[in-house]
Amino acid sequence: MQQILAWFDSRQRLRDDNDDSRRVDWFRIIPFIGLHLACLGVVFVGVSATAVVVFALSYFLRMFAITAFYHRFFSHRTFRTSRPVQFLFALIGASATQRGPLWWAAHHRHHHRHADTDEDVHAPRHGFWWSHMGWFLCRENFETRADQIPDLVVYPELRWLDRYDLIVPVFYAVFLFGLGAALNWLAPGLETSAWQLLVWGYFVSTVVLIHVTLTINSLAHIWGSRRYATRDDSRNNFFLALLTLGEGWHNNHHHFPGSARQGFYWWELDISYYVLKMMSWVGLVSGLKPVPARIREARRIGS
Repeated sequence: MQQILAWFDSRQRLRDDNDDSRRVDWFRIIPFIGLHLACLGVVFVGVSATAVVVFALSYFLRMFAITAFYHRFFSHRTFRTSRPVQFLFALIGASATQRGPLWWAAHHRHHHRHADTDEDVHAPRHGFWWSHMGWFLCRENFETRADQIPDLVVYPELRWLDRYDLIVPVFYAVFLFGLGAALNWLAPGLETSAWQLLVWGYFVSTVVLIHVTLTINSLAHIWGSRRYATRDDSRNNFFLALLTLGEGWHNNHHHFPGSARQGFYWWELDISYYVLKMMSWVGLVSGLKPVPARIREARRIGS
């Protein structure tokens, strides 16, 4: 029963000193497995231009929430925003089905403190598949490391999102199902349906989003170029930067995590930063931290 409750309430403690907590917890990850299997629904629901548009919008909006807010704001505090905007993008980020904002930020801060060492829970040195997804499928890393995020645990709304991290994805999936049903009824010319938008807008989009995000833990530490002599194995990779809206400039980021901009030069595409800049023009965010010139030129080993 406690295992089932843990699907809906992440405060359920699952660690057992008699267990190997580094083993995959197959029962707890049944929803994660089901998420992948549900993508097979494309065979039954087909595809339409509407489904493709909803897939893309669902992917890019939630990727922005992860990269700009879960990562650059909650994990590194590289800009300022109001509490309502903070909560709104925490909510959108939670719909990406990558756990809650506190869990995400806490593990990421721990990663930066111990990047590519034995204490880094998702270093590729432990194995590619472990770094990509094995690390969060085991009991050892299920709990939120509250000691890493004292500045964030003061917000009760973020603690709620973090504790009940499955609720927002479920409501988001229901919303897409309802949207598909409404469009099928009101605009049949769009040739979509409730099940089609659920499969493409939530299941397929979410699975792609999750694995593209995870490439920054795995591929971005083994594939690409190194401009800076950081103490870790981080790499810059244009292809990953394109898919993740700027996160692929990972060696830049590990050189100076305090910047809201990860593409340090104009030719390094960083869509998340461009959107944040536009948000700053209308007052939604402020204080975007730049990369000081002296830091940008320090420890260089490549172009």
